[in-house]
Amino acid sequence: MTVPRTATTTVAAPAPASADAPHPTRPAPPFGRALCAMVTPFTRTGTLDTEGAQRLAGLLVAEGCDGLVLSGTTGESPTTSDAEKATLVRAVREAVGDRVSIVAGVGTADTRHTVELATAAEKAGADGLLVVAPYYSRPPQDAIEAHFREIADASGLPLMLYDIPGRTGTRIEPETMIRLAGHPRIAGVKDCAYDLLGTQKVLARTDLAYYAGCDEYVLALYAIGAAGYVSTVANVAPRQFRSIVDAFDAGDTAGAARVQRQVLPLVESMMSAGLPGAVTAKALLHALGLPAGPVRAPLRPAGREAVDGLLAAHREASGTGGKAVSGR
Repeated sequence: MTVPRTATTTVAAPAPASADAPHPTRPAPPFGRALCAMVTPFTRTGTLDTEGAQRLAGLLVAEGCDGLVLSGTTGESPTTSDAEKATLVRAVREAVGDRVSIVAGVGTADTRHTVELATAAEKAGADGLLVVAPYYSRPPQDAIEAHFREIADASGLPLMLYDIPGRTGTRIEPETMIRLAGHPRIAGVKDCAYDLLGTQKVLARTDLAYYAGCDEYVLALYAIGAAGYVSTVANVAPRQFRSIVDAFDAGDTAGAARVQRQVLPLVESMMSAGLPGAVTAKALLHALGLPAGPVRAPLRPAGREAVDGLLAAHREASGTGGKAVSGR
């Protein structure tokens, strides 16, 4: 069983000196360049599927991912227990070894709880921590800054701050990012703020490694100095997204743009058609015969019409000429 292999003929570019090396003018990315926000596979009865997680992780790495983000939004972190989060890190680490980075999502609305999750993730074998801005309570910027500093002080792992105000209700303002960049363990940002001006201000004034967290922004942010991406759509199209940054690093900006445009219908179907990315990613993975399982409530599975549309978009993005790609 293999992850659906995407078309590579769209980018006729020489490979960079090393497939995992950044562009010569970029600093080495702390978490890799091509990261997948991996789904959390569950069994049919809804329990954690560690074997499925190991299989999926191995396939994603084989298809070009050099980092995996576990227990993020796509990983349904609000519905997994603390024990399940740690078990998932251990299982994926066992499957992929030291070949790629593992970034564990530990963010919550409670600073104390987040510190506990950070400590557990470090013990379980994570290489980094994804920490979302505290949600719902909408703390002011000085409280957000103190929250992140306390977590960074409590762990020996580097942090990737997760700025997604559309979900949290709270922005990590650029000036707050700039202050936090001085902390030795605050290393990066997953950027879902849709604020290109703010992103450029932080890039210009800090060494923070920015990662595009919105799939339609992968090339745009990479072109202005981002370190890479954390992609939900990479669950089903890992090689295509990897080819965007590989082509850009090889100097084939036109080829990189072609692939970004090629995947746009799939990005739109998965991320902007009214269903959460966890739902659409799992629906496609299941249809392709790959580990996924059901989503947990309150999320609900995609209907047949939605799945048919997702498959059509996937075929278009994969360049399979209308033939279904299956992992079965």
